[in-house]
Amino acid sequence: MNLCDQIHKVFSSFERHKFPFNKHTIPKNGIYILFEQGESGHSGHRIVRVGTHTGENQLRSRLEQHFIKENKDRSIFRKNIGRAILNKNNDPFLKFWEYKLTSKKNREKYLPLVDLSKQKDVEKVVTDYIQSNFSFVVFQIDNKDLRLELESKIISTVSLCNNCKASDNWLGMYSPKRKIRESGLWLVNQLYKEPLSVEDICLIRDNL
Repeated sequence: MNLCDQIHKVFSSFERHKFPFNKHTIPKNGIYILFEQGESGHSGHRIVRVGTHTGENQLRSRLEQHFIKENKDRSIFRKNIGRAILNKNNDPFLKFWEYKLTSKKNREKYLPLVDLSKQKDVEKVVTDYIQSNFSFVVFQIDNKDLRLELESKIISTVSLCNNCKASDNWLGMYSPKRKIRESGLWLVNQLYKEPLSVEDICLIRDNL
């Protein structure tokens, strides 16, 4: 059994969450692992995204930014889902979806160009897709440096695996981001780096 087999087996034994989820059952600090409907690997559901947070006690709010709060500039995951949906539909609004409107400078520059009604509609489509198609497991890691290390290693382990590839119908195949299409993950960072060790997997399993 290779490392990616092992980590999929470990996560399959964790409690699975889906929308609507009770945030009080989720640790305040940790790592989340996303699975997507229709995506299979290692005799189960294939991991399609791994994520964590940098701020203290922010895991719950991070998941809410992905699943609930309709602001693609606060969730790169939402932004990537929107990119793929718009690109699949050959929607010219993709150009405007790329604008990041968090800073005052960018709002002054781009806001007059954006059809906010259309953006709101796209945000709702993204929310519907995420809430309907994704489930996740979480495990508690309180130390920030260890969270970031394990997040990177899990991403690398999955991206390096030849046995869990995206299906032909995976939405990510329509992503404008080559790394998403090629990796089969809703990620562009931490791909193909240092994978998990057996000791790392034991550490994760101990959090069950």
